[in-house]
Amino acid sequence: MVQQNSFDVTTGVDLQEVDNAVNQAQKEIAQRYDFKGSKSSIEFNRAESILVLLADDNYKMGALLDVLQSKLIRRSVPVKNLDFGEVKAIGGDMVRREITLKMALDGDTAKKVAAAIKDAKLKKVQAAIQGDQVRVTSPSKDDLQGAMALLKAKDFGVELKFGNYR
Repeated sequence: MVQQNSFDVTTGVDLQEVDNAVNQAQKEIAQRYDFKGSKSSIEFNRAESILVLLADDNYKMGALLDVLQSKLIRRSVPVKNLDFGEVKAIGGDMVRREITLKMALDGDTAKKVAAAIKDAKLKKVQAAIQGDQVRVTSPSKDDLQGAMALLKAKDFGVELKFGNYR
């Protein structure tokens, strides 16, 4: 029997790094002149993987988002995995925006990843969707590395992670 080599394609973010980035952003907001006297804040709900931004107006919401994104990028959190919600007006002339963190591949993205591998017609490379990840198998490690390079070159709307390479 020919030995099958494989790797898993997943996505996600490090919640501790997100927490650190939120804390750094809150410190910067507390010290910035344009946020003096403002009720702007960033809340991180770790259990639901949701960031909630509150600001006095749309201008401050944009500045708040810029600060948060710069801190996330500095902490190596993939900004592609952020799903930005609409800016909604709430009471007291405040605006609110929810940002959901994509922690797993959704069904559509997993299908796109599997289809990209099949469309490339790499010989003896198989892709199988297993829940929130895609398992790619082949007898040749070189073919698997070619599949990884192919997936890295394409944009699927999320940051892909490759694990369990054996």
